[in-house]
Amino acid sequence: MKFGKKSLRKLWLLLLVAVLLVVAAQVNGEEEQYDEDMYGPQAPIIFTKPLKAVAFYHKTHTKGAGLECDSCHDSLFQMAAGTAEENDDFTMKSLYEGKYCGACHDGSMAFAANTRCATCHIGVKGYNQLTGVTAGHEEGGH
Repeated sequence: MKFGKKSLRKLWLLLLVAVLLVVAAQVNGEEEQYDEDMYGPQAPIIFTKPLKAVAFYHKTHTKGAGLECDSCHDSLFQMAAGTAEENDDFTMKSLYEGKYCGACHDGSMAFAANTRCATCHIGVKGYNQLTGVTAGHEEGGH
């Protein structure tokens, strides 16, 4: 069987489309199989104190970095979301001294907390996007 140039191009295009569909199905399948019991909540935890706002994604730390839940709970953070924000020492100063996120984000185990601020600090605009708040209707806004 002999193929012309047009037929070969169509065959390659069909093959490329098939490969892309398989890859897309695998990516979608991975998201559907996310196990919150193993990796923690899929939705971000959004810290609003001491300033607004910092987003924390369990998936980045567990599935992405291979950490176990007990790597941080209950030694650095209590299991209940928001508990750390109630502590008087939940500050950047404490973090830089190795508490909370700073226990790992020290520049050797993970990027230093004072080098990539925007990785975690999403600000008011990021907070509004993640929480669905529209401009002019922020918490405490008029």
